[in-house]
Amino acid sequence: MLAAGIVILIWLFFIFDLDRYFSLDTLKIELDRLQAYYQANKILTIGIYMVVYIVMTAMSLPGAAVLTLAGGAVFGIFTGVLIVSFASTIGATLAFLFSRYLFRDWVQARFSAKITAINAGIKKEGGLYLFTLRLVPVFPFFMINLVMGLTPISTGLFYLVSQIGMLPGTIVYINAGTQLAKIDALGGILSPNILFAFVLLGLFPIVSKKIMEGINLKKIYTNYSKPKRFDYNLVVIGAGAAGLVSSYIASAVKARVALVEENKMGGDCLNTGCVPSKALIASAKFISQAARANQLGLEDAKISFDFARVMERVQSIIKKIAPHDSVERYSQLGVTCIQGRATIISPFEVRVKGVAGDQILTAQNIIVATGARPMVPDLKGIEAVRYLTSDTIWNIRTLPRRLVVLGAGPIGCELAQAFLRLGSKVTLVQRGARIMKKEDSDTAKIVMDRFGAEGMDLRLNHGAREIRVNGEEKLLVCEHQNREVLIPFDEILVALGRTPNTTGFGLEALGVTLGPKGNIETNGFLQTNYPNIYCCGDVHGQYQFTHTAAHESWYAAVNALFGRFKKFRVDYSVIPWATYTDPEVARVGINEQEAAAAGIDYEMVIYKLDDLDRALADSQPHGFVKVLTIPGRDKILGVTIVGHHGADIIAEFVLAMKYGIGLNKILGTIHIYPTMAEANKYAAGLWKKRHAPEKLLAWVEKFHTWMRN
Repeated sequence: MLAAGIVILIWLFFIFDLDRYFSLDTLKIELDRLQAYYQANKILTIGIYMVVYIVMTAMSLPGAAVLTLAGGAVFGIFTGVLIVSFASTIGATLAFLFSRYLFRDWVQARFSAKITAINAGIKKEGGLYLFTLRLVPVFPFFMINLVMGLTPISTGLFYLVSQIGMLPGTIVYINAGTQLAKIDALGGILSPNILFAFVLLGLFPIVSKKIMEGINLKKIYTNYSKPKRFDYNLVVIGAGAAGLVSSYIASAVKARVALVEENKMGGDCLNTGCVPSKALIASAKFISQAARANQLGLEDAKISFDFARVMERVQSIIKKIAPHDSVERYSQLGVTCIQGRATIISPFEVRVKGVAGDQILTAQNIIVATGARPMVPDLKGIEAVRYLTSDTIWNIRTLPRRLVVLGAGPIGCELAQAFLRLGSKVTLVQRGARIMKKEDSDTAKIVMDRFGAEGMDLRLNHGAREIRVNGEEKLLVCEHQNREVLIPFDEILVALGRTPNTTGFGLEALGVTLGPKGNIETNGFLQTNYPNIYCCGDVHGQYQFTHTAAHESWYAAVNALFGRFKKFRVDYSVIPWATYTDPEVARVGINEQEAAAAGIDYEMVIYKLDDLDRALADSQPHGFVKVLTIPGRDKILGVTIVGHHGADIIAEFVLAMKYGIGLNKILGTIHIYPTMAEANKYAAGLWKKRHAPEKLLAWVEKFHTWMRN
């Protein structure tokens, strides 16, 4: 109704040719009469003028410039500036509110993936952006009003900045209005010289900001002396995925780079994370396939194995991959690899204590890529047992008879299922009502059902309270429905997430700002509060994935080395990930629960894999492909895949989201038959069927009937 009312008013304005009353020629002709009326009815004239001005500005109608001139001609400079300043700001704010009420939700939902960075910038420096635009009359003010209404800037800030920012332009126009007889055309008011002056005025806040940044930088570095010469362009602390990629990029562009690692090259991913866990999962999966021999038409299949040999195989896989991350390889690439404990002693110096003795490295830039460690809860009695984590579980060589896994996130679920299949009696303990809390409930249910079918003891809504040791018996004490529950175990695996490694190497003394979860806080360019100190990977804490660490590393390295010329804001718009349970859970973009929390409107199609030929042939007919799209369009907002090889087949959707490929193009792409990837095409087909042009098809049916007759 509001939109219709505005459209009707604008339509009437032009239908009745009302714009002729707001022309420069009409104003000149009527000027004497207007001035006489003002002298006789000052309050009424000001009231009528303000109402007309506010309405025209609110509806973005032409004529505001002429009205401003009229204000100067009739009211004079002081009164004219006062009236127009408030009327123009009130009208602009109303236009801003109309735009926000009518269009913001739609724009934010439709362009959610691309508008995130703009929203972040507006929230941080929206006032500065608006002030700069208001100072330069080159930009149409009505467009600024409407566009700002689509952003998160607050109404109060918009009004205040507009009131101040439009004042110089108002003064120029009001002053011109006092000399109306000398003006032949509106374009004459803003001569090239005046426009240039406004542009300089508009640049003033930007220049001022840069000057303030320079002053702040001097304050930041005031207690530190900058070396006249540096040993390295870049020093990277930590040789996990983030540190390795950062070093690789720096060496590729011929920078001198040092990579410092205290323990093993390759970090968590190679030594205690992705690689060993996937190697263990592969062995466990082979056993599970033998267990379902009957489903594959076989009489029986039995596998005997030695758990110690399984764990030795895990170590052998690590050794096979280790050369990719080795000191030898990176030294050949031109990276100076140093083994030792790094401590940042100034923004330009890193002390390394290692086998080669102590040394101090000077660097123009530092990248902190120190990763994360398993989070261990403050659980009463935990110090009395040898608890396992994702770091230490690879050291055991005896299969736990009874294993309790504390935490049902990705790590807990993966390892719980692997040890269950290897023969442990596994109890999975979760405080919440379901596992995988970041995934949709229907996704988690499929995995939970599989866990239950395989014999896992799922203890949901169980809050761990303490660990008791009675002789040889170890018990986890939980609270469930206000009563105490005792769960016996031989080994307990703590899998409650990971904590960034930010202590013990100088960040505290330096005063590097940390976030609420203990992660290093950065801006969009991965700079800390010291602009030459960057961070990436798990220690940054945005996404704790190996592939995201590598992704951030490019931005950290390039911004560190070339930021004085061009900086790149890290792009998190399309981040995929997977949980390697069986069935696998893979995701990119948003899911249903995230869309609901953010108030994002969406359409959804689900293709169930029990209808897919390849899934049936492999006796893996479980799971689904779920696609969320913008309502009425084939643009993908997010995809969740649960099923056999889900982490592999989601790659097509990752590419599609990254480069704006819609479901129509996926449907039009040939997929090999029979493959699991055909599920992507069938999901796109379901979307297409839902959006079939029914009215057109009804006419086509009539055409075919006519042709038959």
